[in-house]
Amino acid sequence: MSQTAFIHQDLIADSIKGSNKARYQLYQLYSKAMFNVCFRMMNSREDAEDMLQEAFIQAFQKLETFRNESSFGTWLKTITIHTCINALNKRKLDLKYFDEMHRFDAVEEEPEEALYTTENILEAMNQLPEGGRIVFSLYLLEGYDHGEIAQILNITESTSKTQYMRAKRRVYELMKQTKSRAI
Repeated sequence: MSQTAFIHQDLIADSIKGSNKARYQLYQLYSKAMFNVCFRMMNSREDAEDMLQEAFIQAFQKLETFRNESSFGTWLKTITIHTCINALNKRKLDLKYFDEMHRFDAVEEEPEEALYTTENILEAMNQLPEGGRIVFSLYLLEGYDHGEIAQILNITESTSKTQYMRAKRRVYELMKQTKSRAI
């Protein structure tokens, strides 16, 4: 097992014992990264803040189940993603996926480097349909594979792959539009 699995072991042990100071320190260490995950999933600052708090509450309630089989950050990110997905499912909204099958069939030219800024990508991601945005985020930014995404979202692996491809193309298309408006 790698040493990273044991990072913050003392804080985790103290948190299990009920130390609010240790819990606050864990929150300080991981809240920004987990907020970013929540924001990408929820596409709203307010919802992301709510999900962040909910994820930490769940994590602290389940802290005794943490077994150092992965890093604490990985364990917490899993809880955070599931918290966001559960909230999206509770809204009883059908995740909206791309349905334009032939819209992206054209061969695209190689993008210019300046097109790929973090700001441009995040701005384009925010314009994706909810389902496509979530698949894109889970695959590209969170590192899940399509099999895992399929299980999390209760879709087929093929749907995950297709939605990722379409989301990627749509992000590229939106960034090109942004660039052409800037010229």
